[in-house]
Amino acid sequence: MQARHEWKITGMDCASCSVKVTRAVERLPGVSEVRVALMTERLSLQLDGRGTTPDQIEGTVRQLGYGITAREAAAPATADAAHDHDGHNCDGHDRDAHDHDAHGDDGHDHGGHSHSHDDPADRGKSWYQTGKGRLVLLTGAMLALAWVVEILTASRIGYYAFVAACLIGVMPVARRAWAALRMGQPFTIESLMTIAAIGALMIGAAQEAALVVFLFAVGEVLEGVAAGRARDGIRALANLVPKTALLEEGGATREIPAENLRIAQTVLVRPGDRIPADGEVVEGVSGVDESPVTGESMPQTRGPGDTVFAGAINTEAALRVSVTREPSDNTIARIIRLVEEAEEARAPTERFIDRFSRWYMPAIVALAALVIVVPPLAFGGDWGTWIYRGLALLLIGCPCALVISVPASIASALSAGARRGLLMKGGAVIEAAAGLRHVAFDKTGTLTLGKPVVTDLLTADGVSEAQLIALAAGVEQGSSHPLALAILNRARDAGIAPPLAQGARALAGRGVEAMVGESLAWVASPRHAAGNGGMAPGHQARAEALEAEGKTVVVVWREGAPHGLIAMRDEPRADTAEAMRQLRAMDLVPVMLTGDNARTAAAIAGGLGMEFRAEMLPEDKLVAIRDLSAQGGVMMIGDGINDAPALKQAGVGVAMGSGTDVALETADAAILRDRVADVPGLIRLARATMGNIRQNVAIALGLKGVFLVTSVLGITGLWIAILADTGATVLVTLNALRLLRFDPDRV
Repeated sequence: MQARHEWKITGMDCASCSVKVTRAVERLPGVSEVRVALMTERLSLQLDGRGTTPDQIEGTVRQLGYGITAREAAAPATADAAHDHDGHNCDGHDRDAHDHDAHGDDGHDHGGHSHSHDDPADRGKSWYQTGKGRLVLLTGAMLALAWVVEILTASRIGYYAFVAACLIGVMPVARRAWAALRMGQPFTIESLMTIAAIGALMIGAAQEAALVVFLFAVGEVLEGVAAGRARDGIRALANLVPKTALLEEGGATREIPAENLRIAQTVLVRPGDRIPADGEVVEGVSGVDESPVTGESMPQTRGPGDTVFAGAINTEAALRVSVTREPSDNTIARIIRLVEEAEEARAPTERFIDRFSRWYMPAIVALAALVIVVPPLAFGGDWGTWIYRGLALLLIGCPCALVISVPASIASALSAGARRGLLMKGGAVIEAAAGLRHVAFDKTGTLTLGKPVVTDLLTADGVSEAQLIALAAGVEQGSSHPLALAILNRARDAGIAPPLAQGARALAGRGVEAMVGESLAWVASPRHAAGNGGMAPGHQARAEALEAEGKTVVVVWREGAPHGLIAMRDEPRADTAEAMRQLRAMDLVPVMLTGDNARTAAAIAGGLGMEFRAEMLPEDKLVAIRDLSAQGGVMMIGDGINDAPALKQAGVGVAMGSGTDVALETADAAILRDRVADVPGLIRLARATMGNIRQNVAIALGLKGVFLVTSVLGITGLWIAILADTGATVLVTLNALRLLRFDPDRV
């Protein structure tokens, strides 16, 4: 039986690093399903228990120069079950969310940077206190000393000082190049650096060789700092949950580690404290600042029965909270898991760049060989000159900047979105969201508050309002649908006890039926009632008039005995009209898909300035999504439960809800705040991310192209070549980091 194992890897600075680890580990016997997440520094794989051991995995990774520590292993699973990723549905809607080719199945190497990797203890230290920083200081000191020796002594002695500086600086690089070569990875930046440094020494360019080694070390430090900043947003999420909690037991309070909390325990949360676990308020009323979790800027009043999130801040009065989730499964932990797993849902652009990189590195190596050999042999060129130019091409050859151009932007966008309650499951979702044409909305609970109230009662002859409400409440008992809750609340407020009902069942898109007493009773749409003898004389016209006012009407009747009409109104959310305006300004077409009747839909959609399709059964919504998809990309926003089929059918399915399981796991994206205005915000973030990716690709290819030409022409040399390589990687990473400050609410 196979088991899933996970490790934390430190020292990966670019996407090529993750490819290097993947290629080395997947060659081991008994290893499968290897996945390396760069920004969350996670290695996960399947072991069959008969071949490679976890210790051998760790040894292989350490030989490459990375730090590795074991994380808690997943429960035993079959290889197929491993695709579930802790229960998250990652089907990806045909977007190839788990693109195994990207992990090296196509047999390519990205020429990765396997750098002077830091110990985890280096985190939080200044750059000069880390292993990479110390290497920079050493190589810099050796280079400066060599210059001093050259100035104060004969030039020959100065030359040997530069040789010594080069050899000392290149030794750790050569060791890592040898380790990668032994694992079948010849095309790495370490191997190219080693060849270039030694080749430069052989043609007498010792001063430049030593300078190149120093600049390479500086570039590693800059890449490490930039990658660390990109990961800070994800690490900050984990720090939101307090380390300790005040547990109440037997009338006494004691402090315990928050990770030891268990479901049904009660914790005391004092004013100013962070809530230590997902739970339900059992005593107290207070304002709760949920901005660390959902991005909602205003504190929300929470009292008995209300749900609260781990990491939220209690602002006013003491609360007693009953724990409803294990610490490892709270909202913050699930968001972090989602962000980690989102790296596997690779964008089509990223997969294309991976395929391009497969051929780029060997082509550059072949070009460098031709530059070295052809001019001297065919045209009598100077061997030293053309060897020098060929070595410069080798240094430019590493595609690190190009390979990291997409994942760095994606990781920054995921982190920026998560801090504002906008969750997207990877680059494929971001790229799809950036290319939309239509945005489809469910009505109840999405465009509206989802809390309809009864506004009108119209009874049939011989039926009182109390009888009408009692029968409707009896049929709706046990239902959680917003319309059912409105009826049940009206019965409760009027002190009416619903009669006992049995065999209740939903009639998809039409209503509900149940056995009340000795006869069937229905609460259903006017259209369904009209065809089944449920409409009292004169009620049809009255129902149409109520619907024209934007109200939802249901008909209540027993077999052969109409009882009357109940009209309810669910007000649009305060920001719905503004959200529709923003979508139209972004050249998107908002469409409301609802099972409500056409008159009600027209009244609501008309006030919001959007198109609508009404009287839709669940299967009708699927057809509508397909129709809209044929006219361009379509995003569907719903509650994640009743709209699950439509959410899956859409190019991008977005669940809107405050941290529910469905909101986090059903759709491609989730909006944790119940704000319709977050929909255009999510699309703005996706568009900004794709714009950032295009900038990064232009920077990476532009710099490489320019310096390839100038190196062949002899305009630029070795030290400029290494600056072009590391400089492009740093520029691309820093440009991606700008997304961390992106404000999706800014119109």
